Amino acid sequence: MTRREFGSSVVLVTGGASGIGLAIAREFGKNGARTALLDLNKKSLDDKVKDLKKGGIEAMGVVCDVTDEKGCRAAVDKVVQNFGGIDLLVNNAGITQRSGFLNTEVSVYRRVMDINFFGSVICTKAAIDSIIERRGMIIAVTSIAGLAPLLGRTGYAASKHAMHGFFTSLRAELKRDGVDVMIVCPGFTKTNLQTRALDGDGTVTKHPQSITGRQYEPEEIAGAVYKGAVRRKRLLVLSFVGKFTHLLNKVAPGLYERIMVKKMSPELER
Repeated sequence: MTRREFGSSVVLVTGGASGIGLAIAREFGKNGARTALLDLNKKSLDDKVKDLKKGGIEAMGVVCDVTDEKGCRAAVDKVVQNFGGIDLLVNNAGITQRSGFLNTEVSVYRRVMDINFFGSVICTKAAIDSIIERRGMIIAVTSIAGLAPLLGRTGYAASKHAMHGFFTSLRAELKRDGVDVMIVCPGFTKTNLQTRALDGDGTVTKHPQSITGRQYEPEEIAGAVYKGAVRRKRLLVLSFVGKFTHLLNKVAPGLYERIMVKKMSPELER
């Protein structure tokens, strides 16, 4: 399969002002891409765009709430007007949740689904015409929780499973248009996502996060994402723990569940 080149391409990243999103924007920018960051935090967005420009990367930022359909369309229009189109959309914006189902309000599930799943659908819908026109690519940043069950994160896992169902099906629809879709499943990564995890009542949880294996730096994830995009990968499962989880859940789901529950149960008892 022909490798993709991203020099001078336009890369649009949601949740681009921090963590994995910012690292991805920087990685593609270092390789010649023009980058557009979408984020809710205007100050952080402005600061990060300045940093990218200082590093020689052509960049712009647009304040945008991915759950706002009209706002996303307007944000995409600004990027198209400024750069001429979109070659790659990275659906990265997200939120997580750590609480047992019995203690979790339905409103928390709606919030997580609105941002993680519907936010990705809305942004993809807004950018799809330009992506098809330029025979571009879509990247969905999901999670190992989108491939295997994860105790205490029913809302988060549901949103990521939904993303997998949506983007694998969308890939089939867009194949004849020359558009690639890559799903990325990072393992535990050092970002501020976990510091904003929702508890069952919608407030920020005080439960410490359980971690299996080492935490990866966002830059490590971004480097792997770039290489995967160049190679036009369909699925990119990252970290040893992530790959082992994916395999074990496929071949021995009962064993995986017992191991996972034993490891994760103490988190909800603290």
